[in-house]
Amino acid sequence: MSEIRVQIRHDEGEARARNVTEGTTAADVLGGDRSVIAARVDGTLRDLSHPVQDGNLVEPVLASSEDGLAIIRHSCAHVMAQAVQELFPSARLGIGPPIKDGFYYDFDVDRPFAPEDLVRIEERMRAIVQTRQLFARREVSDEQAREELATEPYKLELIGLKGATASHDDMMSVEVGADTLTIYDNIDPANGQVAWKDLCRGPHLPSTRHIPAFKLMRSAAAYWRGSEKNPQLQRIYGTAWESKGSLANYLHLLAEAEKRDHRKIGKDLELFHFDPTAPGMPYWLPKGLRVLNNLLAFWREEHEERGYQEISTPLVNNKRLWEISGHWDHYRDNMFIIDNDDEEPSYALKPMNCPSAMIVFNLKTRSYRDLPLRLSDCDPLHRNERSGTLHGLLRVQKLQQDDAHIFITPDQIHEEFQRIFDIADRFYKIFDLDYKFRLGTRPESYIGDAETWESAEATLLSILDARTGGDYEVENGGGAFYGPKIDILMSDALGRPWQMGTIQLDFQLPRRFGCVYTDEHGQRQTPVVIHRVIYGALERFLGIYIEHTAGAFPLWLAPVQVSIIPVAPEYVEYAHKVADALHHAKVSVELDARNETLGMRVRVAQQQKVPLMLVLGAREAQSGTVSVRRRGERTLTTMDLGLFVDRVASAVRARVDVELPPDAG
Repeated sequence: MSEIRVQIRHDEGEARARNVTEGTTAADVLGGDRSVIAARVDGTLRDLSHPVQDGNLVEPVLASSEDGLAIIRHSCAHVMAQAVQELFPSARLGIGPPIKDGFYYDFDVDRPFAPEDLVRIEERMRAIVQTRQLFARREVSDEQAREELATEPYKLELIGLKGATASHDDMMSVEVGADTLTIYDNIDPANGQVAWKDLCRGPHLPSTRHIPAFKLMRSAAAYWRGSEKNPQLQRIYGTAWESKGSLANYLHLLAEAEKRDHRKIGKDLELFHFDPTAPGMPYWLPKGLRVLNNLLAFWREEHEERGYQEISTPLVNNKRLWEISGHWDHYRDNMFIIDNDDEEPSYALKPMNCPSAMIVFNLKTRSYRDLPLRLSDCDPLHRNERSGTLHGLLRVQKLQQDDAHIFITPDQIHEEFQRIFDIADRFYKIFDLDYKFRLGTRPESYIGDAETWESAEATLLSILDARTGGDYEVENGGGAFYGPKIDILMSDALGRPWQMGTIQLDFQLPRRFGCVYTDEHGQRQTPVVIHRVIYGALERFLGIYIEHTAGAFPLWLAPVQVSIIPVAPEYVEYAHKVADALHHAKVSVELDARNETLGMRVRVAQQQKVPLMLVLGAREAQSGTVSVRRRGERTLTTMDLGLFVDRVASAVRARVDVELPPDAG
């Protein structure tokens, strides 16, 4: 056999050339390292059994890498589907893609899966893994695929989608793409027979022995292809990792996250409620609304100091507004449309504030001396989300954003972005949150011309380079349809990443709305607009922050800042005096004089995560003092009532922790 020459590169180092014979596989080229479970050949993920060609650049894919984990999870999904069909022969297959931290597979079955079914399926999966079945790829024609999968109606539908919808759907494209169809056979090495097969693009592990650690998590109902018009299937979720240690760490993280679940904490602390009559639209209870208003008060103060002017605009607009902005073409599926007697819908609840800001700008003649013009608003927005995507405060249909639209001249872009970065730094530091930036570039569906987009992206790159020294991420295709954006990413107490605020540079909407200003030469120019939110959606921010803090809000943000607990009925009168003093100082107080034991009332205050407790008895009543106990501590500090009120009120105003005198007691 003749020789060919390939390039091999490890760890993004320099590639080295190697001569191999024709028919050599990626596995042969990369050696016998068991941590390598696939290859990237000329940038495309391939099975290790893939034959390399002359001139190929071959790179290893490690099991612990992002791509490696996705391949492990995808292969594990195949093993799960095989186990399900062995235990439930009438089960028909949907799709089984890898997802963040795991995988799932959809099945059409006679009844929903029960917890004991998942135990049986997982046991069968372990037995399959132990047989060390091989994953073998083969190309098939459409006709061959239909013949082999004749009893799988959902696979037949996917075959019909090849090159159309599937090529634009990440989940469906796991099965089919725009090119040749492939089937993966699971081959039993004991007899060489095909034990199971599935329509799949791959790549996959060499064999099931490369699946070291997995666990099935739960089952749920899911509509085929995400549409409520389609049959409802049963989805099994699982997780898989490159080592048993990584699986154990992940399960520990899940257990911690469950303790911090904002939905449970929100119910326990009486912050919000979700009702079936208004899916994805929270009822803010008194304590929750107090927290939300504290967030907004901070937002208003900071922005007024920085020259922002707050506006409020209609919640319902004629579709003509959304046609001008481009939302009607690019975002209509996510809007609540209001039908009327005409043939076409005429109105919609606003999902975004941007077009309204354009209208306000156009209400009067603008000069370059008026810019920057910073318009802020926090109106309610409504977005029509699929019911299966709703998740507490993290994914809602009714929301408020700390929105702002800043109209500027092109030469003001750099300075204004620095001002916004300063605001972001102020906000995230006060919440003790670490953050970084991510640039989102032009998506597939966009408005405007490519040249303007490229110029805008180059501008944001230079701004980010100057601000961060290159320490930021890039998400290709992650921009808004009207302009590139910079997302603010934070990590919570469990190390989980979240997208929070976003800063978008827009050359398109002001053009579409005919926004103009007169420059210093008397010429009419189109302003540039920066769309930006710092919190993001307040609901989502609060949901994430509840989980970050486990509901233990800082003093200034807490719905109840001080809990007053008289030790006996005869001290209730003094407790009311203390409560009145704190109320007058704008401190949120709750007095617990119930006929319960002192220990019970202290425990309730602890469970409600109140930052400060005042325990009042004879000594305090006689001396005009309070005994203060911080959240999470057992010691009491005694101090003068007037001093305590002054210090707590000052701390709340300054949004810092209260300082207690160390020598008091």
